[in-house]
This record gives sequence, C-alpha cells and structure tokens, in this order.
Amino acid sequence: MFSWKPNSSAPLWDAASVEENQGPFFSDLEFEHDKQIGPSCVATTLAMIARSTGAVVTVDDFKKVTNSQSPHSWSNALKPYGLQLAYCNNDVRRIEYYIEELVEHNDLFLLSFYSIDPPSNPDENGKLCTAHIVTLHKDTIYDTAKHSSSGGVIAAQEYTRLKRQTKRIFRVVPLGHPRCV
Repeated sequence: MFSWKPNSSAPLWDAASVEENQGPFFSDLEFEHDKQIGPSCVATTLAMIARSTGAVVTVDDFKKVTNSQSPHSWSNALKPYGLQLAYCNNDVRRIEYYIEELVEHNDLFLLSFYSIDPPSNPDENGKLCTAHIVTLHKDTIYDTAKHSSSGGVIAAQEYTRLKRQTKRIFRVVPLGHPRCV
C-alpha cells in the first residue's frame, strides 16, 4: 500500500516537462525605470515591460485595457508584445523567504505583495487591503512607486519591502507558453 504524505515545499516554478522550454526567457531585456503617478503600479509596470521589448506605449495604453485586480487582463495586455504571464506556486510567505529562488532563475517575474499584513475579511467596500506590484528582472527589482535613485532600482536582496507578504507571483513567459494565464 502506498503511504502518502503532504509535501509542504513546492518550488515557485515547477520543473518543466521534457518538451517545455525551461528558460530563462527574458534575461536579455533592458529596462528603463518608470515612476508611477497615482495608484497605477500595474499599468506602469506593464508599460515598462512592454517598452523593454521596443514597444512605444504609455501607461494610459495599459490603463485602458487592464483591471488592476485581474491578472488575466494583464496577461492579455502583454500579448501584442510577445509576452504573457504564468502563475507561480506561492502562498502568503514574505518575499524574503523566496527571493533567492527567483533570482536563481535569472529571468523576469512580477511580485505582488500586501502593503500591510492582510486582514481575513474585506472592508465595507469589499477591499481586503492595499497591494503593490514590482518587477524582478534577474537580480534587480524595479519598483514604480519609488524614484530610481531612491530604491526604485535596487538589488533584489537589498529591497526594503522583503518582509511584505505575497499576494501573487508571475513569471513572464513567451506568447503561447503552455503555462500562460
């Protein structure tokens, strides 16, 4: 008889099957940091990523086609630039617990985290709490909420919000990748 036990340690990105490209997919991109205006971290981050492919786009282009709470819309918005998002295994662990694992992939990820310790129930407007999203490219974090010279472009291990709890983690994958959102 088979004796099964739960496994509490899944990698953030499961090993690929033989026929699946394992990446890195976008280690050669060059990023130019963009500082968000107002609560537009998702649209600003997506515009910054699209520009790294040579696209000429604005943050407003992404505001028109995305919902800040719908990762499916984010992934669709990246399709014209040959990119999509894929969910990574994650839980509410703090970023500091997995940052090294992501850096080892030497690739492009989006990290979404709660700005405060999340409550278990939403407020009267249905909102749980504020969250933020940043770009991890290889070993550098690009945080659109900060100026590039004051923490907006920083080594992943030195990022000041590593103690924040994870909301979502995405790997940016090529258009048509089997794990896309």
